[in-house]
Amino acid sequence: MSDPTRWLSDEESAAWVRLVAVAELLPTALDAQLGADAGLTHFEYLALMSLAGAPERTMRMTALASLTNATLPRLSHVMRRLEDRGLVRRFPCPEDRRATNASITDDGLALIERAAPGHVGVVRETVLDALTPEQQRQLYDIAGAILARLDPDERLNATNCQFSQAPERRAV
Repeated sequence: MSDPTRWLSDEESAAWVRLVAVAELLPTALDAQLGADAGLTHFEYLALMSLAGAPERTMRMTALASLTNATLPRLSHVMRRLEDRGLVRRFPCPEDRRATNASITDDGLALIERAAPGHVGVVRETVLDALTPEQQRQLYDIAGAILARLDPDERLNATNCQFSQAPERRAV
């Protein structure tokens, strides 16, 4: 009987180990900067940025949970902390009283505006400036190929981002 496992080649193993190392180390670097500059975790920043970009700066909690790849209990816990800080408010959804909406406050907007320059700096320092423009395009393509398998329903808005050669200032 033969082994059906498709074992990794040395090259595949090396690529995999490096990807895992990046996936482990990058959140720590992002959390450190956001914690120091704004008292936020990267997940909290992502949730606030998602609300800031939503129509009327408001989303249903279920939609926000999907967009941030969080369970509803985790998101509720995070939203409670952000609400206690005056950065978001939660309220019953007017269209469906069983649902809850979340909205970013003016204080929440001001906080992410203050945190964004440092966050972009860490993104540049740790990832983008280490790559040539060609490698950035390759990273975009590689991440897209992986996302197509991990997020086939395109719940995260990462699949909506388009790569262009024209530089544009954008907060992340």
